Amino acid sequence: MNIHVADGDIGNRTLAIVGELKSLEGPLLPILHAIQAEFGYVPQESLAVIARELNLSRAEVHGVVTFYHDYRDHPTGRHVLKLCRAEACQSMGGDEIAERIKTLLGIDFHQTTLDGAVTLEPIFCLGLCACAPAAMLDGELHGRLDTASVAELVAEARR
Repeated sequence: MNIHVADGDIGNRTLAIVGELKSLEGPLLPILHAIQAEFGYVPQESLAVIARELNLSRAEVHGVVTFYHDYRDHPTGRHVLKLCRAEACQSMGGDEIAERIKTLLGIDFHQTTLDGAVTLEPIFCLGLCACAPAAMLDGELHGRLDTASVAELVAEARR
């Protein structure tokens, strides 16, 4: 979503999200998911608010955010392209597909194109092993990637 807001707004919106969800059993993960859905990432400014409201240390909250690969600490591009790096995809040409995508986008994993259109992330299994190599663009799965389909996928991501 990548909403750009002032730091005070981040704190206020984080406080509202925590207030809505803190009564859940084990509320930290749902809160982090909601914050990432709201901002497109988990802002550093949110960590202190979450820690204070849940009576946790900032280190505990930071540890959870950094442990799970799906949480981001910085904004992403308008589109997120996740490329499977698991063994099945690699054995079906995934390394070549990865290099082709990196070349077409001009970025490496964990980077965003200069125009802010696409963030490229590795993912370790999309569950499409029978359709390897596979990728996911903005939550939509793409299997049996080849040179032609990769070019189309990258063009779609750049829109």
